[in-house]
Amino acid sequence: MSTIDVSATGAAADAVTRHVPQLVADRVASRLFAQDDTLWGEAAQDEASKRLSWTGLPRSSRPLVGEIAAIRSELQESGYDRVVLCGMGGSSLAPEVICGTAGVPLVVLDSSDPDVVRGALTDLDRTVVVVSSKSGSTVETDSQRRAFEAAYREAGIDPTTRMVVVTDPGSPLDGQAREAGFRVVNADPEVGGRYSALTAFGLVPSGLAGADVEALLDDAELVADLLAADDEANPALRLGAAMAGTEPLRDKLVLVDAGTENVGFPAWAEQLIAESTGKEGTGILPVVAIGTEPAHLYADGTVVRLVATDSDDDGEDGDSVVTVAGRLGAQMLLWEAATAVAGRLLGINPFDQPDVESAKAAAREMLDAGIGAGDDPAFTDGAVEVRALGGDWLGDAGSVDAAVDALLAGLDAEHGYVAVMAYLDREADADLEQVARDLFERTGRPVTFGWGPRFLHSTGQYHKGGPATGVYVQVTADPAQDLEVPGRYFTFGQFIAAQAAGDAKVLAEHGRPVLRLHLTEHDAGLARVRAALGRGA
Repeated sequence: MSTIDVSATGAAADAVTRHVPQLVADRVASRLFAQDDTLWGEAAQDEASKRLSWTGLPRSSRPLVGEIAAIRSELQESGYDRVVLCGMGGSSLAPEVICGTAGVPLVVLDSSDPDVVRGALTDLDRTVVVVSSKSGSTVETDSQRRAFEAAYREAGIDPTTRMVVVTDPGSPLDGQAREAGFRVVNADPEVGGRYSALTAFGLVPSGLAGADVEALLDDAELVADLLAADDEANPALRLGAAMAGTEPLRDKLVLVDAGTENVGFPAWAEQLIAESTGKEGTGILPVVAIGTEPAHLYADGTVVRLVATDSDDDGEDGDSVVTVAGRLGAQMLLWEAATAVAGRLLGINPFDQPDVESAKAAAREMLDAGIGAGDDPAFTDGAVEVRALGGDWLGDAGSVDAAVDALLAGLDAEHGYVAVMAYLDREADADLEQVARDLFERTGRPVTFGWGPRFLHSTGQYHKGGPATGVYVQVTADPAQDLEVPGRYFTFGQFIAAQAAGDAKVLAEHGRPVLRLHLTEHDAGLARVRAALGRGA
C-alpha cells in the first residue's frame, strides 16, 4: 500500500463516486489547506477563521522538536522515568495514541474520580507532570494541577522543577504559570482541541515520554500535499465522502482495529468525529468496536477497517466498508481533513462544540447548588440506586434488570443506539467495557462506551447535539475515599458527581432517556449492573 490508502465498497464506494467529483470541482481540498474559512457557510465562518491552522502543522510545528528536546534534557537531571499527563479530550487522547504506538509509557490522568487522581499522585521523585489546557480554565485539569502542586510541596520537591504547562498564549494559565516560574510551552491558538494532535498538546507530553515526535511530523508532511490536491484520488475527499455522503445517510461509523500499528487510534478518531459532527440534529456516530466486529452490522452503519501500513489487505467486501491504512502522523492529518470535508457535506460547523459547553455549565450549577449525586432514586436494588430521567419510560420497574429492559424497550430498531457512560476507574473497572459487546449482541444495535468525564469531550457532544435516537446508561459510584481539591470549595468526589448529574440533566432536557445506576457498594453494585446489562446477550 502507499503512504496513505483509503478504499471503499458498497454504499461507501457509491458515496465516493457521487460526491468526490463535485468536491474536486469546488476545490475543497486546496481551499481547506489554504485555510479558506468560507467552506462551511456563513454561520460557521467566524469560528472557522480561528480554527484552521492545523492544516499547516506538519511544517509549523517543527520548532517544537528542538524545544521539547531541550526541556527533556533539562528534566533528565532529575532522573525522571515517569510522565503524567493532566488533560482532557484532544489534550489527552492524542498523546495516549502517540505514546501507545511508539511503545513508551505515559500515565494519562483525564478523570475527576478521587481514587484515580490519588492513584496518579505516586512516585513523585521520578515523575514529571505535563498540565495541558487550551483555555487555561478547564476545571478538571486545573484541579489535577492543584493536587500535584500540593503533593510535590508536601514531598519537599519544588513543583516548578517537575511540571510543564502547555496552553494557549494569553490564557489565564499561561500568565499564572509563567509568574510562578513553571516551564510553559504555548500551542497554536488557531487550532481547536480535537485537531491539536500535531501541536504542543500532542507533541510535548509524547516527546517527554520518549516518542519520536519528529518522525510523527515527517509522516504527516509526506501526505500533506496529497491531501491538499484537488484530485479524485485524494484520500481525505474519499474518506470524507464515505463518512458523510451515503444516501440515505449511514450515520454510524464502526471503527475496527484490523491490524493497524496505531495503538488506540479508534478512541482518538471517535473524539474527533463525534465532537466535530454531532450537532444540529445530525452527525456521524463513531462506534469503537470491542474486538473484531463482522463487516455487516446494521443498515445505517459503515464499517471502517484500520489495517497495517504494510498490509496486502485490499479491503473487504460488504454493503458499506472502508479500509484505511497509514502511519500515525499521516492518519491524523487524513482524518482531520476528512472530518472537515464531512462537515461540509453534512452542512454543519465542524469546529464548534455547543453541547460540551452546556454540560460544563450544568456541572457548575450542580456544584454551586450542592446537589452532588443528584435527586432521590426511584428505587434501590441491593447496592444499586436507580434513577430515570428524560421521560416516563421507567414504568413500574422495581429492579435493575427491569429498568434496563424498560430503557431498551424504547430503542429505535432501525436507527437507535445505546450509550454506556461509566464514571468509574477505567483501569480498575476495565472489564465493564465488555457490556458494549453484550448489548450489541442483545439488541443488534450500535453501542458506544465512554469513561466519564473524558467522553464529555468526545461522544458527549453527539449525545446531545446529534439525532435523538439514543438511549443512555450512566454508571456512577461513591469513591472509596474522597480527595480535597487544594484551594477549591469542592472535593474531587463532589466534582465528578456534579459532572455526572449535570450530563444526565442536559441529556434529559434534550429529551433523551437516561438510566442512572449509582453503586452504593462498588464491587457488589458493579457485578449487579454488569449482569443486568449483559443479560440476554
